Amino acid sequence: MKRLLQLAAFTLALTFTSNTAAAKCNARFLNPITEVCWDCIFPISVGALSINLGASRPDTPNQAFPLCLCPGFPLPRIGLSIGIWEPARLVDVANETGCFANLGFDMDFGLFARGDTSANSRAGGDNGSKWHVHYYYYPLISMLGTAIDGLCLETTAFDLAWMSEVDPLWMDAELSTLLNPEGLLFANPVAQAACAADCAVASSGNLPLDQLFWCDGCSGSLYPVTGDANNHIGGVQASSVVTAKTLARMHRLLLARQTASSSALCQSQIAPLIRKSQYRRQITRPFPMTSGRYAGAPIGASTQFYDRLKEVPYVGESFGYLLWRKRNCCAL
Repeated sequence: MKRLLQLAAFTLALTFTSNTAAAKCNARFLNPITEVCWDCIFPISVGALSINLGASRPDTPNQAFPLCLCPGFPLPRIGLSIGIWEPARLVDVANETGCFANLGFDMDFGLFARGDTSANSRAGGDNGSKWHVHYYYYPLISMLGTAIDGLCLETTAFDLAWMSEVDPLWMDAELSTLLNPEGLLFANPVAQAACAADCAVASSGNLPLDQLFWCDGCSGSLYPVTGDANNHIGGVQASSVVTAKTLARMHRLLLARQTASSSALCQSQIAPLIRKSQYRRQITRPFPMTSGRYAGAPIGASTQFYDRLKEVPYVGESFGYLLWRKRNCCAL
């Protein structure tokens, strides 16, 4: 009888441990039809003409003249100046290594995982939190094969472009200065106080201030560009600032480019500094937000507009984001 009780207790412990481990990640495959904010594709512009359906969202400047000219051989090519917001990138912000929150699976990285996370209920206040991130190329419009794909949108295949688990700089603020030495200039109260202006502008229905490239508005600073959320108020707020840091890291690694300007009509441009105004963040995990003005929130906006009922601590705190990117192009 004693042996049976020990076996039952051991089985119960294994079950509890297994359930706890599975609950940490809360991964689920992203449904590209029902879990995407499809009206975030607006406004769409042709020259100065702008079409805006659904919730009204701010837009970056577009070329006023409807025709554009791109170099070609043997003659330059004439096209239409198009501006559109496209779902372009996918990000997992995970509370443990190997948690692919948007793809629906959890894997053990073992010795290949560098650095530990601290995204749990005790990681609040001044303690901050640490997160691992996965960054995907996710050209959803091209993947669905829609007709609008012909308007010179990105045709890159779906791909896992970067994982923080194998990046030795992601969990170390000192090592991160090797890639972002300018971060030392913003480690002072004056630079951090300037982020209040970015917060006010982005939260009032406008685009963030690109001049304050070191700020994520209401969520704090983008520096150091690591997996740290220095001011952890809640899981949504912390994961959103880590998402913006990931974009800043991708621009520095030249894995992200400037696409929202009249000079990028023919070809996207190298941009080692993030241009915040060309991105929107849509939360997808644990629960997607697919409608409303802040379903595609600009970087820097307060998360109080979309964090309600978006975090369930008892089943884990891994988050997912779909990044919408403004694209100006010359449709030929």
